[in-house]
Amino acid sequence: MSWSRARRGMAMAGLLAPLALAGCFRPLNGAMGGAMPQALMAVAIRPIPGRTGHYLGNDLIFAFNGTGSTVQPRYRLEIVLHQAVRVPLVDTVTGLASAASDNDRADYKLIDLASNKVLASGDVVNFVTYDRTNQGYTNLSSYDDAEVRNAQIMADQIHTRIAAYFARGG
Repeated sequence: MSWSRARRGMAMAGLLAPLALAGCFRPLNGAMGGAMPQALMAVAIRPIPGRTGHYLGNDLIFAFNGTGSTVQPRYRLEIVLHQAVRVPLVDTVTGLASAASDNDRADYKLIDLASNKVLASGDVVNFVTYDRTNQGYTNLSSYDDAEVRNAQIMADQIHTRIAAYFARGG
């Protein structure tokens, strides 16, 4: 009988534990009330060269100000993009690459426009693999898709880091 009570007690503790921890976590978008969305919308994205840079820039513009409203910029986000394509797998029969990866690194700096001071900086690194065949158009299309996916993932990472900076009171 006592074993059954102990198991019921452990089950109840397991059910109540998330409720006890519920106050420990705050979502980023609610951390500063209405101030965070306004701070994020005030970030101007400097154009990033290259096709992947174009995708990354568009994803960042949408992430920071997807509303389309015009806000006077108070910050500038500068990004330097480094790209490399690696061919990890080669078909031993044909000698052609059967897979490749698009390896990208984006170094970013958030700059205050009033003081020209760097407020936050860092880098995000991501790679996306894609299949290759003996058809040129298919390879090009696969690489294009990999570029778009890489840009989306890196934009999400950069946006989250900048949002965390503002949530900490930056």
